[in-house]
Amino acid sequence: MSDFFDELNFKHIEMIEDQPVFFVATAAADARINLSPKGLRDTFRVLSPDRVAYLDLGGSGNETNAHLLADGRITLMFCNFQQPALILRIYGKGKPVLPWESGWDEIAQHFILLPGTRQIFDIEVESVQTSCGWGVPFMEYERERKTLLKAHTNADPQEWAGKYKRRRESIDGLPTRTTDRYIAGDVPQDG
Repeated sequence: MSDFFDELNFKHIEMIEDQPVFFVATAAADARINLSPKGLRDTFRVLSPDRVAYLDLGGSGNETNAHLLADGRITLMFCNFQQPALILRIYGKGKPVLPWESGWDEIAQHFILLPGTRQIFDIEVESVQTSCGWGVPFMEYERERKTLLKAHTNADPQEWAGKYKRRRESIDGLPTRTTDRYIAGDVPQDG
């Protein structure tokens, strides 16, 4: 059985804060649906009951950016792999906020900027859905992978800039805004 809410409540926020992974889905007309897992525990923030945000690091593509520019719709899903069984979805409208844009300083203050940070997705919560999650398995969290952070820490800034200046569209040809990345200090070398 599922329940809908107009905004996040205390129990929702508590559940979200306990999850080491979440999933992001976006779509635009005549484009593939994009669904991505997101890890790195300290990259998601509940800013208020009707506003959330997450820190995005450079990766293989920038589909979420393209879809939000074209359509704005976004769904975030959190699964509790422990007790109690629960799935929580946030439906909303999102926008990418880039480091040189107005609004960056206000939203970035809520995060620790990591190596490879390229944007923060700012999401207006339109509704929240919870459902049983009885089919979700029990899983143990072991540790975060450090591979993405190490890759960004060790990347040549000029190569990065050249590579991503050429990536100006999604896999379906939708335009994206060229993003740059923040370069921070050293990252632990395990993982």
